[in-house]
Amino acid sequence: MFTPHHDDQQHTIHLPMPPSRCFGFFTPEGERLWVDDWDPVYYYRPNGDNLEGTVFSTAHDGVTTWWTVVCHDTKRNFVRYSRLTPGVRAAIVDVQCLPSGDGSEVTVRYRQVGLDDSGNRIVEDMAGAAFRTMIEEWEKRIRALPSFTGPA
Repeated sequence: MFTPHHDDQQHTIHLPMPPSRCFGFFTPEGERLWVDDWDPVYYYRPNGDNLEGTVFSTAHDGVTTWWTVVCHDTKRNFVRYSRLTPGVRAAIVDVQCLPSGDGSEVTVRYRQVGLDDSGNRIVEDMAGAAFRTMIEEWEKRIRALPSFTGPA
C-alpha cells in the first residue's frame, strides 16, 4: 500500500534591496528573470496588481505543474502558491520578504506531499540540507542578474 510522505521545509536568504523590490522576483513573471526554463502558461490572470487567483502551468522535463496564487499581499510582501504536479506531488509554497538591515530577509517555505513513489522521492530529496542549498541557489541567481536592480 502506498504511504504518502509529507515534509515542511523553510529557509531564509538575504537580498540587499528593500522588500518591495525583491518581492517581485517571486511572482510568476519575476521568476522569468532568474529561472532559466521558467515559462508560465496563464489560464487566468486578474486585472491590476493583485495576482491572487492567478492560475498557470509550468513544464519541466516533460512534466506539467499547475499553480494557483492563493494569496498575494503586496503590503506584507507575502505570496502563497498552491502547486500540483498531478499524480506526483502537491505543495503549498510561501515566500515572505521582510526588512532587515541593509535589505530584506526572504523566507521560503515548502509544505509538500508525495502522491506516488516518484513524488515521495522528490519530497525526500528536497529535505534538510538539499532544501537549504536550493534556496541559496535562488539567492545566487538573483544576485547574478545584470545590475541586480530587480523588477519594478
